Amino acid sequence: MNLLREFYEICHEGQCMNMLSEQERRSGNFMVGLMQEAERLNGNGRVYSRDILMREVQNYKKLVSERRALGELDHPDDSVINLKNASHLVVDVWEEGNKVFGKLEILDTPSGRILRDLVEANIKLGISSRGLGSLTKRDGRSYVNNDFQLICFDIVSEPSTPNAFMALQESKRSPNIFTKEDKINRAMNDILYKK
Repeated sequence: MNLLREFYEICHEGQCMNMLSEQERRSGNFMVGLMQEAERLNGNGRVYSRDILMREVQNYKKLVSERRALGELDHPDDSVINLKNASHLVVDVWEEGNKVFGKLEILDTPSGRILRDLVEANIKLGISSRGLGSLTKRDGRSYVNNDFQLICFDIVSEPSTPNAFMALQESKRSPNIFTKEDKINRAMNDILYKK
């Protein structure tokens, strides 16, 4: 499996701030915005099908509900979420058509404090999905296969736009990061969300 990463700009020019409550806006501890998009060729010639992406969003919602949907500041070349680098927690994720939006809570951790300082300095930040999966090439495009597994969303420093560049690297290892319960939940979602 390959390590697949996608980059998106968080809340482009503040357009999505209306997705936060007044209390969340005042606290300065929350970010919101586009996190991923299906059925659209990205800047790397990669396409995520709606079925695969939305299946993974359903699986990811379980992590969100259990407060296990951590992300890192910067984008590691690894498929493991390193707790010492955790900067934020995804507290909500939802779909609107082919787009996936999410709300992040900035954590009071060393990386979270750096993230908060960057936000307060009005630094343009992006969001990047990280997952494992394989690709099929067709007509000059790379299609993400059904074996894709979404791991997390990281905050990144690269200039990001909805179709920004991304890196594709071979994963040196493919650890079993999912519990038995996660695997059962994934199997149920495969059955429920298959067309």
